[in-house]
Amino acid sequence: MRQWTVDAFSATPFKGNPACVVEPFDQWPAADWMQAMAKENNQAETAFLLRTGDPARFGLRWFTPGMEVDLCGHATLASAHVLLAEMDLPAGILTFDTRSGPLAVVRVGQGYEMDFPADPPRPTVMPDGLAGALGVTPLEIWAGRYLVAVLVDADAVRSVRPDIRALADLQGEAGERGQVIVCAPADPMDDVDVVDRFFAPGCGVDEDPATGSAHCILGPLYAAKLDRATVRFRQVFPGRGGDIETETRGDRVLLRGQAVTVVESRLRPDA
Repeated sequence: MRQWTVDAFSATPFKGNPACVVEPFDQWPAADWMQAMAKENNQAETAFLLRTGDPARFGLRWFTPGMEVDLCGHATLASAHVLLAEMDLPAGILTFDTRSGPLAVVRVGQGYEMDFPADPPRPTVMPDGLAGALGVTPLEIWAGRYLVAVLVDADAVRSVRPDIRALADLQGEAGERGQVIVCAPADPMDDVDVVDRFFAPGCGVDEDPATGSAHCILGPLYAAKLDRATVRFRQVFPGRGGDIETETRGDRVLLRGQAVTVVESRLRPDA
């Protein structure tokens, strides 16, 4: 049984967000086995694929080291990359059946385009303890699946050193506890529009390097702020980070990015 480690939302190794992708199964393994495998890999996500009667359609589930999650962009991108670039699947469009509904992925230029559900956030009050946990007072607070804290500038985003244990207990009006995005307009000389970071101790990840699901929120937010559908983001995780372009189309958001394989391995689960 093969497994690949793919750096998603990056064109070069050791950037973006690593995800492990296991070779497709003919039937789902037990959930506790998949959870143990994800813990063994100790990456933000391990993706598991299930073959169907349609060679271009797969079941897809995502596990962090601590839990199964409902939506993961970078591991979906990594899964598409494995199927198309590593396994040479002859498919123009891939469809993944997930807890968040069907997700389509196509090749675009040197990368991939994913069709995800948009999660436009709503303005909200600042939850008690958020400013203290971040160590900075946000200008605006928004809530979707995750909390969004808009900071004064890009330097403030890069400088955040949060109290991760305190963030883990915060939720406010967001859909999920302990998951907070910080963002701000990019510097004028940057080649992107917005910089951001994502802290997710609520699902066992202190900070995620490049996060598709976060940009399902940020894409609609900044499409409205900038009055245009397409927005370029850079997630500025220290030492890695990734580039994500979004295009908001009604209740959907297209996420675009590149991916590169850094490891191909062989699993011995019965050893």
